[in-house]
Amino acid sequence: MDLQLTNKVAIVTGSSRGLGLASAKALVGEGARVCICARGSDALAEAASELGEVASSKKSVVAVEADLCTMVGIKAVIDGTIEAFGGVDILVNSVGKAGGGGLLETTDAEWQAALDHTLNPAIRASRLVVPHLRQRGGGVILMIASIWGREAGGRMTYNAVKAAEISLAKSLALQLASDNVRVNSVAPGSIAFPGGSWARRQAEDPDGIAEFVERELPFGRFGRAEEVGNVVAFLASPRASWISGACVTVDGGQSRSLI
Repeated sequence: MDLQLTNKVAIVTGSSRGLGLASAKALVGEGARVCICARGSDALAEAASELGEVASSKKSVVAVEADLCTMVGIKAVIDGTIEAFGGVDILVNSVGKAGGGGLLETTDAEWQAALDHTLNPAIRASRLVVPHLRQRGGGVILMIASIWGREAGGRMTYNAVKAAEISLAKSLALQLASDNVRVNSVAPGSIAFPGGSWARRQAEDPDGIAEFVERELPFGRFGRAEEVGNVVAFLASPRASWISGACVTVDGGQSRSLI
């Protein structure tokens, strides 16, 4: 199926590795022009090189080093995309991070960090990109959330900010429909990739993780980043033209929610 993404312009935040990189790769593979961004210059350069191997042209990928926890960083990414490609059609809010533990152990600083690394960048990037989407006659905004935003699970701070992203996507879908802008969230389950938290835990406690996989993952394996990226590319495409305000799970049946 041709997803009709050739020459569409996408921004993928937090895209030097993991789900962000997989999303960027899927979009580039469908012919889109993509801006990737992250704080680490070495990882960003490596990701850009990896995407260049998939892209039809090296000019299809631009990398912007920026701190997405700040408005200055977000603006630099939007401006860099406009300068390179002349507009924006798709925004994928993928950057995210949350720490802390239980209620009594988690500090105000850890709560603030969860907001600054996940929810606030999604709000700011969406707010800045909407005028550009309007200039194009419409577009797509996607949030990479989590099944732990749909039901209880994971770190408390992560649970909270991912639930907020799902709620934000639903609200924006209603607000922006008249501008022909579709907004959806994607809720991955446990996804393993090099350098990710599951890969680290697997190395530290192989028996414990094997027990987790047997108990919690019906297909007997972790999900793969590209399996999420493929869904992102579909939702970003005109083939998903009547999907807006939805939260799409990509979890191999891991979650327990009925909706």
